[in-house]
Amino acid sequence: MLAETRRLEIVDTLRSNGAVTVAEVEDRYDVSAMTARRDLDELERRGLVRRTHGGAVLPSTAAHEDSFARRMNVSREEKERLAAAAVSMLSARETVFLDSSTTSYFVARRLIDAGVSATVLTNSLPVMELIFNEGGQDVELIGIGGTLRRLTRSFVGPFAVRTVQGHFADRLFLSVKGLTETGMLTDADPLEAEVKRAMIAQAGESTL
Repeated sequence: MLAETRRLEIVDTLRSNGAVTVAEVEDRYDVSAMTARRDLDELERRGLVRRTHGGAVLPSTAAHEDSFARRMNVSREEKERLAAAAVSMLSARETVFLDSSTTSYFVARRLIDAGVSATVLTNSLPVMELIFNEGGQDVELIGIGGTLRRLTRSFVGPFAVRTVQGHFADRLFLSVKGLTETGMLTDADPLEAEVKRAMIAQAGESTL
């Protein structure tokens, strides 16, 4: 198969699935990892994809993104109701992943107020600060480090993904920006999306 034909098929796959990995390109087209990365790099140069660690997403998944502080005041009452429903699902001493969304912040707030014993794993700096300052003895915190995104006040990147992969949680509570026709979850930033995908893989149950 010609390189150009292969690259066009990769773009078609992205349009259907929302994302593709280097390993998937290798397996599907029987090419080396170097060739797969070169294809994705070339497609990014043309503006057809956006490269991520280990793959690529469509540029459209990197849509406008508001800051954490701004999102805190959007649909606040709805988020508080969702948080109450989420915490009501928990049993004592469960281990929970919380993503970097503001809804997860309200889940942490409700968890503390309800006095539920739990272990929280999160890449959200505001959630870490909240639990550190107000969590008391009931909530154990495992912070997921990495590269700090100041806009979302969250830790992302390969180190964050590896940290998530080193743990398992009973539940995950997360928010996303969108959903593709094939059911793939998308986020405004591909690095955030990678952390969330890792959390989904390591959680016994995920709640969106």
